[in-house]
Amino acid sequence: MIFAEHVEKDPKTDEPTGILTGFGSTGLSPDAEAELRKHLPSHTPEAIARNVQNNLAAAVRAGITTVVDPQSYLEDLDMYARLRREGKLPTRLQVALFHRRGTAQETLQQFEQARQKYNDDWLRVSAVKLYIDDVIEPHTAALLEPYADRPGTRGELDYPPDEFKEVVARLDRMKFQVFIHSIGDRGIRTALDAIEYAEEQNGPRERRDELVHIECLNEKDIPRFKQLAVVACMQPRHCAPDITGQWAKAVGPARWKYAWAFRSLRDAGAMLAFSSDWNVAEMEPLIGIYTALTRKGLDGKPEGGWVPAQTIDLDTAIRAYTINGAFANFVEQNRGSITPGKYADLVMLSDDLFKIPAEKMKDTNIVDDGGRKNRVEQKVGRYSSFSVVYPPTTRSGVRLLA
Repeated sequence: MIFAEHVEKDPKTDEPTGILTGFGSTGLSPDAEAELRKHLPSHTPEAIARNVQNNLAAAVRAGITTVVDPQSYLEDLDMYARLRREGKLPTRLQVALFHRRGTAQETLQQFEQARQKYNDDWLRVSAVKLYIDDVIEPHTAALLEPYADRPGTRGELDYPPDEFKEVVARLDRMKFQVFIHSIGDRGIRTALDAIEYAEEQNGPRERRDELVHIECLNEKDIPRFKQLAVVACMQPRHCAPDITGQWAKAVGPARWKYAWAFRSLRDAGAMLAFSSDWNVAEMEPLIGIYTALTRKGLDGKPEGGWVPAQTIDLDTAIRAYTINGAFANFVEQNRGSITPGKYADLVMLSDDLFKIPAEKMKDTNIVDDGGRKNRVEQKVGRYSSFSVVYPPTTRSGVRLLA
């Protein structure tokens, strides 16, 4: 728990009831997780394994061949390995380990051991996940200027900026790729500053660090993504007007211009990699592609889309879900495009996306070469097809995959 605006208390005893409102959290402590596993059936290893299997099966039905678990724990890794041994991993799996504030060097050494142990194309520990802020709707993302509907509030950073710089630099010295949850413009700037500091301290290398979400961006920070070679990992469905009403009200019209600034980032040379943030939004890449092209809700509204200046073309959106996602996760050498020598992680669609209107893309089906719905062919051969790579995304407290 980072903070809470209100702790509800029993009116008779003045004792906390356990209900909090207006709070920000980036995950439970290890001790709290252990207590949940003791007492909640949903947190037993068996229940978690079932959830993982269900989520991976849903990913296959959505046409996804590589999944990134963006916020995992060391204790989850044996479960993933067991599922793999039992032939129950239907997709390739990339795992980012969650770094809580105050994580000790001893734990980071365990991260390093896990990275060495789990390192192949079916199961790989690939990165470390950090948070610098929270989300817009409850006013817990960090903004440069106050919220439009709450003028006394700018949100909070999860770390003081100088502390965060040292955390990122320490992980960078260990050659870890970092995924940083960054939503508000102040959070985004602080994350970019930390990555820049890490490069200054540790020297140049191919980092491919990722900022995740990038919802409310300041114009001055747009060119820094290319300058620092930072991947912009974004979730198109989040900007759909049928789910952004409170977001738009909280941020205010003056900042809408660079809300989910897909086009501005692309035009400035940034690498876009798209994902879902399941289960905050739908898992299907086709829904994300539709949203990126139209900036409309699933109901087709509003006419012309919300902030249409930030729409992108189909080629850019497909690349963001395929080869760019592979690049963002250091696996472009064997997936992400139809190229001789890559894995044939095949996904076939019912329609040619380049021949149908954008409004119909969300209704396109995943099929195999026999025309049956919701089946993904996964074969390894000399001639590879494309794989939809879901880069990492999650919000506080969400541990479900994809």
